[in-house]
Amino acid sequence: MTADELAAQCAEVMWSTDRASQELGMDIQSMGEGRSQITMTVRDSMVNGHDICHGGFIFTLADSAFAFACNSQNQIAVAAGCTIDFIRPASLGDVLTASAQAVHQGKRSGIYDIRVTNQQGKLMATMRGRSARTQGQLVDGAETD
Repeated sequence: MTADELAAQCAEVMWSTDRASQELGMDIQSMGEGRSQITMTVRDSMVNGHDICHGGFIFTLADSAFAFACNSQNQIAVAAGCTIDFIRPASLGDVLTASAQAVHQGKRSGIYDIRVTNQQGKLMATMRGRSARTQGQLVDGAETD
């Protein structure tokens, strides 16, 4: 199978037990080796006292895209650290898209950049994630061409 096909299989395995992303209404738009794109609509329960999307929900969307991207090579990985910069507020009804891309993936650690945009393509937040690979695979016995 190709590296992108393996990434899609890894995403299927992860998604099947990712209750947090599912409950928040996230949807995987695309997957590939070292990359992912996930959307989420800002719902009423996500709006804070300033009538804007709570930053924690934007972080969670970016973190989910990061997780799917850094696990796309069938090596189990977890976040070692993340930093996020909020550029502009998101509002009720906004459709946010988090696009994660590997900057570097070594044997044990990786660096990923994540951009969160709204339905108009405006940049809402940027995040940089550092991943650490643990032992194990998501898809047993899978190999790429």
